[in-house]
Amino acid sequence: MEDLSPRPGDLEPIETASRDEIAALQLDRLRWSLAHAYENSAFYRARFDAHGVHPSDLRSLDDLARFPFTTKTDLRDTYPFGMFAVPREKLARIHGSSGTTGKPTVVGYTKRDIDMWADLMARSIRASGGRAGDLVHVAYGYGLFTGGLGAHYGAERLGCTVVPISGGMTERQVTLMADFKPRIIMVTPSYMLSILDEFRRQGIDPRETSLAVGIFGAEPWTNAMRGEIEAAFDMHAVDIYGLSEIMGPGVANECVETKDGLHIWEDHFYPEIIDPETGRVLPDGALGELVFTTLTKEGLPMVRYRTRDLTRLLPGTARTMRRMEKVTGRSDDMIILRGVNVFPTQIEEQILKCRGLAPHFQIELMREGRMDGMVVHVEATPTAAVPEMRAASAKELAHHIKSVIGISTRIDVTEPGGVARSEGKAKRVVDNRPKD
Repeated sequence: MEDLSPRPGDLEPIETASRDEIAALQLDRLRWSLAHAYENSAFYRARFDAHGVHPSDLRSLDDLARFPFTTKTDLRDTYPFGMFAVPREKLARIHGSSGTTGKPTVVGYTKRDIDMWADLMARSIRASGGRAGDLVHVAYGYGLFTGGLGAHYGAERLGCTVVPISGGMTERQVTLMADFKPRIIMVTPSYMLSILDEFRRQGIDPRETSLAVGIFGAEPWTNAMRGEIEAAFDMHAVDIYGLSEIMGPGVANECVETKDGLHIWEDHFYPEIIDPETGRVLPDGALGELVFTTLTKEGLPMVRYRTRDLTRLLPGTARTMRRMEKVTGRSDDMIILRGVNVFPTQIEEQILKCRGLAPHFQIELMREGRMDGMVVHVEATPTAAVPEMRAASAKELAHHIKSVIGISTRIDVTEPGGVARSEGKAKRVVDNRPKD
């Protein structure tokens, strides 16, 4: 893999500013954001008043802990436009994410918000090793999902050439990559595995492609998965983080020269880590739930939004801004099986230890008598698909899960292609337990 470290003059001054400079900017912008939310959002005015706090109570960054949290439920309860802080006609764009009730979680952006988002996505692509003039293959989904258009506008802002192919049509994706020769691909890690399968099906060596950088996000993925993708394509695999409620992709990004966690763009987003049970703010370095307050958003300011993502805050390395560890689980996708906490990424790590298994899997939960049970559906590799080898792989994986995670589970090793593919965020857990 080529050295993609930044060149002199590549970085914005804020990326290497002192911590004191960053904190002073955050305090100034946080005061503005709280006042903007209170004065222009009926939701936040009522919420602040109910908690007995006012924007003028913020005298230091630590005072933010006095303000109430915002949750996804708040967005659903105020559907569609009840949390906006500008009139609807002042919005340049509306996005949304799928909701469990059938209604999307609606977010909106002013023209200034869209410009800021494009700037931060350009910064993220540059941190990943992208440069003006690069051809960028965007295989994130377009539409209400923020991934495709977020990546698209950021790549254009950086001066790249964009191929807006979106998700799906995997055979065509590979054909266009072979013909157009993109340097960067932006896609979910689970769909990249489907693309890898298609390269191999067509008899194309993925290590011989033009790809130098893959920017992967929208779902948790492990460092073991990074190693799998980098080895398969001989390219850098870099993590990007974001969520629609805060902006979309580009809230934080790994720097390609270190790949040691995602630098949060702290000039626009103020992070906290809290105890997910008590809501208490935890010190940097402690594992907990990530909370964000937006510092510059006009259309939909967010105050102490609970992401449900579990991570920890760490000092900056390649940039002055603090890093967040790779998100490997969410407080709301944790499986509790017979008293043991299990995350899908833990299962993924054990699968990647087994040579006879492909990294496509799905976890099925069911009720067996009075007890909850779990089956891991996973594929055999083409060279290990005979019944005897599939049985051996199942036994090996069950052993790893029992030894490392501490639970017994059934393993269903299918033929290659037997696990449903995802063109966006992978559905890792299917819960068939009765709702009692």
